[in-house]
Amino acid sequence: MKILFRIFAAILFIVFFGFALKNTQEVALQFFMGYEIRGPLVLLLLGFFAGGAVLGVLAMTPTVFRHRRELSKNKKAIATMEKETQAQLLARSQPPQPDAV
Repeated sequence: MKILFRIFAAILFIVFFGFALKNTQEVALQFFMGYEIRGPLVLLLLGFFAGGAVLGVLAMTPTVFRHRRELSKNKKAIATMEKETQAQLLARSQPPQPDAV
């Protein structure tokens, strides 16, 4: 399975590398208010892909922290329940104590 994954990764790298070599012509990207960026098409695509990935990770950050907070709260609750269960089992396993006179 590892070999198949490596072969697939190598083929994907070759395809993307060929894409980069074929798209080296200079393009002009025009923004609002007359701003313009000139550069190779492949670099502009790579830059916007990286920017989108960063924005995606930043958008997920609050959700990840919320899930981590819930996980730690649930782990504490489970630990408390396990302690209570152990205490109940210990109380059941001990013989009853006689009443004091």
